[in-house]
Amino acid sequence: MAKQDKPPRTSRFKRRRKEGPGRIAQLRTAYTMTRKADPRIGLVLAGVFVGVLVVFLAIGFLIGHPVVLGIFGLSVAVLASTFVFGRRAERSAYRQVEGQPGAALSALSTLRRGFTVEKEPVAFNKQQDLVLRVVGKCGVVLVGDGAPTRLQHMLTAERKRHQRVLGDIPVHELQAGSAEGQVPLRKLSATITKLPRTLNGPQRTELDHRLKALAVNRGALPIPKGPLPKGVKVPRAGA
Repeated sequence: MAKQDKPPRTSRFKRRRKEGPGRIAQLRTAYTMTRKADPRIGLVLAGVFVGVLVVFLAIGFLIGHPVVLGIFGLSVAVLASTFVFGRRAERSAYRQVEGQPGAALSALSTLRRGFTVEKEPVAFNKQQDLVLRVVGKCGVVLVGDGAPTRLQHMLTAERKRHQRVLGDIPVHELQAGSAEGQVPLRKLSATITKLPRTLNGPQRTELDHRLKALAVNRGALPIPKGPLPKGVKVPRAGA
């Protein structure tokens, strides 16, 4: 029997190119983007790294084991610098999108498994104020993104409309933003996660069925005059 030709092996370098940028490239990109909003990030990270390492070396000399404590301190310094970089990078990312239409949707993308974030708004107006919907075992969370005064009326109307269909299923209201009474973007996901999870499996399934009925009965939303927020799709009737 003739031997079958083996498929050519793909080199490790080519596989990495197909998979996308590596870890180092991603960190470099994240650092470059963070430095635009936080120019002192380099000095802060260097200070954290050197400070932690010096402390461990000092302890090492005091107890007579500078090499051991130096090696251990090097690892701790790297971890501390990485932690500080992650926190400041996250903070800088939220500052860059804060105040822009659809910023709340970006913040909600960090929600963990168990929550469904609908990308299409359930309500919006020509001033580009949005009401987004998150569904989970806590019930329904309506998240407003825009001016507080206008959002309050939109959220109240949406809560009443949802409660007519959902009955006793909890409907929560939140406003995302930096104004008084609003939830900062960096705390939005954590705030939703901390809501009491009152629904079990069958109730969660029933919630999905009722939301589908609500979507059918809703019909098409009126399209506002003027430009729509970037990245926002217009819901279709019966969607």
